[in-house]
Amino acid sequence: MLQLLLQGFSAVFQVNTLIMIVGGVAAGIAIGSLPGLTATMGVALLLPLTFGMDAQAGILLLLGIYAGAMYGGSISAILLKTPGTPAAAATALDGFEMSKRGEAGRALGLSTIASFGGGILSVIMLILISPQLAKLALKFSSPEYFALAMFGISIIASVSGKHLLKGLIAGIVGLLISTIGIDLVTGYQRFTFGNMNLFNGLSFIPVMIGLFALSQAFVSVEGMIKSAQIKQRVDRVLPTRDDIKTVFTTILRSGLIGTFIGIIPGAGGDIGAFVAYNEAKRFSKHPDKFGTGIPEAIAAPEAANNGVTGGAMVPLLTLGIPGDAVTAIMLGALIMQGLQPGPLLFKDHGPLVYTIFAGFLIANIFVLILGLCGIKLFTKVINIPSYILTPVIITLCIVGSYAINNNPFDVMVMFVSGFIGYIMEKLEYPASPIILALILGPMAERELRKSLILSGGKIDILFTRPISAVLLILAIITLFMPIIKNILGKNKQKKEDAKCLQ
Repeated sequence: MLQLLLQGFSAVFQVNTLIMIVGGVAAGIAIGSLPGLTATMGVALLLPLTFGMDAQAGILLLLGIYAGAMYGGSISAILLKTPGTPAAAATALDGFEMSKRGEAGRALGLSTIASFGGGILSVIMLILISPQLAKLALKFSSPEYFALAMFGISIIASVSGKHLLKGLIAGIVGLLISTIGIDLVTGYQRFTFGNMNLFNGLSFIPVMIGLFALSQAFVSVEGMIKSAQIKQRVDRVLPTRDDIKTVFTTILRSGLIGTFIGIIPGAGGDIGAFVAYNEAKRFSKHPDKFGTGIPEAIAAPEAANNGVTGGAMVPLLTLGIPGDAVTAIMLGALIMQGLQPGPLLFKDHGPLVYTIFAGFLIANIFVLILGLCGIKLFTKVINIPSYILTPVIITLCIVGSYAINNNPFDVMVMFVSGFIGYIMEKLEYPASPIILALILGPMAERELRKSLILSGGKIDILFTRPISAVLLILAIITLFMPIIKNILGKNKQKKEDAKCLQ
């Protein structure tokens, strides 16, 4: 492992690779700092840029964007009390309070240090856990891969937030879309309507760009609200020694919390941030000061949401199951590069995997460097008016969709997906379930049919093999647990309301 890791660092320390990482981190920070432009949108928007690159440079560019955007969300959260990304919502609680006291630089410095610490911890855990999990996954056959795909699809319930039914509907739509094209087993056409562009199914990249990037551009066009202007002065951002001592333990604890929450498919940075914030408050000697702008309350959510990044990569690389919406796009990026995430990735492309590990570690170091040295520049990005930013985003969406296959049909798919994504946004339907189902649906269908061929048509092969049985049970639990919690929560609320009336 150590030898492969050293080879990975050797590959990373090449000029073109370092440029990709630095560029990705810088773009990610800028995107994350803009309210409404999430890490998911940033990765989806810039994904087409990787098609002309080798796998190493392309994946590291996207990882740089991921790491940078998770940190960048704290900038607008602290300065405007408007989180740039959902994961920075907890940071806004205390970051803005510290900023109002004239300590905006201090708050930004603390968030930078915490983001760096949480990110580094998560990558270390990624390096330690992933190879062991991949060894276990090498024992998988078709039944296990089907069960794994179903487990991945089951996290639809988790990524749907409060809108469980809407998330399930979106997931079913995604599964239906994934059946478009020629059946690989029978050769029959399905839902192609004689259109040759549909013979190989819908390319998920234009769908992804439309749902995540173009839909948000449409929302911006609808509003065209002038960007909020920063009034606070950003001075010294380098934290003092006392500040670092104060938050050191919090960063370690929150970084680990974020990492392990990230490993759970569908959990996400926002959950990790709020859990870490709550734990920091519980361990604090002065919990009553949380919400007033104290260092630990800024460090905890930032260490956690950046810790989630490495954690979410664990199931992606080892099992081919995305940990969150961003890694769902990463899954698509790896497939577009001819790489199938999962245990065979470690076996067949070991040096590349460890290059990803090394590059992710370096990306987090550049988050620290760019965060401390370039924070004044990134704060100016927040002031870019939406009437300038929105046309740029739409142009990138068009160019990116066309560049995949040089096919105007992909641009049309992107626009239709963008319009559907806009409608879904208005009706509060989550987009992530469609992408998860669209990517994992073909895998589930393929492996199910292989399993039935192996067993002579007997479905019990899925339940008599221990690993596949456990994964299917986990899939059922993952799918129904949020629904059960929602029902129990409503019943509890009714009882409390009844008590109040009495």
